[in-house]
Amino acid sequence: MINKLPKIELHCHLDGSVRVDTIIDIAKKEGIKLDSYKRCDIEKLVQVPNDCTSLNEYLKRFDLPNKVMQSSENIKRITFELLEDAQKENIKYIEIRFAPLLHLQKGLSIEEVIQSAIDGINQAQRIYDIKGNIILSCMRNMSEDDAILLIEKGRKFLNKGVVAIDLAGPEEEGFANKYKRAIELARSYGYNITIHAGEAASAQNVIDAINILKAQRIGHGVRIKDMKDAYDLVKKTGVVLEMCPTSNIQTKAIECLNKYPLYDFYKDGIKLSINTDNRTISNIDLSNEIKVISDEFNMSKEKYKDIYLNTIDAIFADESTKKWLRRLI
Repeated sequence: MINKLPKIELHCHLDGSVRVDTIIDIAKKEGIKLDSYKRCDIEKLVQVPNDCTSLNEYLKRFDLPNKVMQSSENIKRITFELLEDAQKENIKYIEIRFAPLLHLQKGLSIEEVIQSAIDGINQAQRIYDIKGNIILSCMRNMSEDDAILLIEKGRKFLNKGVVAIDLAGPEEEGFANKYKRAIELARSYGYNITIHAGEAASAQNVIDAINILKAQRIGHGVRIKDMKDAYDLVKKTGVVLEMCPTSNIQTKAIECLNKYPLYDFYKDGIKLSINTDNRTISNIDLSNEIKVISDEFNMSKEKYKDIYLNTIDAIFADESTKKWLRRLI
């Protein structure tokens, strides 16, 4: 039944959602040396283990997917396949995020990387009843100048497939000030702003993301449960949390499912959406995430509908797309 519900995904990393069979196929074609090309062995390399201890350990699973995302053809294919997989579970709108600066190892320009992902979305939109946009991720283990370079190069694609800027990667305390100039520039150009915060570090990062970087949405944000000031700020401003249950448990941002704060947040009026984060690395899909939350917290279809409608208000797309999504429910 959940599979048939219309769905929206706001927080999905492209390089964390590459099909295992596609990794094997590209690695063989391009002579990327692996110890094994067996599916079960590749799964062990790219799927997070049960005993994962932290976000930093989780992020190591991106190494192999990024190796097969160094050509226009491959980036387009992988983006197309992500939308193809999404539409199978009736996802109607998806915002895909990735870091173009990670895909320059074989000579692509930043513009070519971005265009390749947009081409993949456009191909899927021609075939399937799904819409998508791109969020450009600046990596927090790179410099502010790198972030500014991406923001400048991505500007020509604004509202032509690209809708927002993100800060992603390892989370340290107080990162917001390091990227203040870059995010101000992005905002002045018309980018929407979503920031990973309050996942592997304290909720003070959520406060800073909202107050310093003017974030419209927060990736994860689960740590606000431990800091009243951050909680109250998110509630007061209506900033939307992009919540990813399975991923947050795998990275130990949250100890276990029955302590996951999504349903408590929802009941108290905090705006949020339900997302996968990384479909391959976390070995999940969006139907699974909704089922996990529904089963654990006895969430009714009416409450799901409410979250779906709130999520529409949070998407970085035009009003016609929002009207279309509202009609589907």
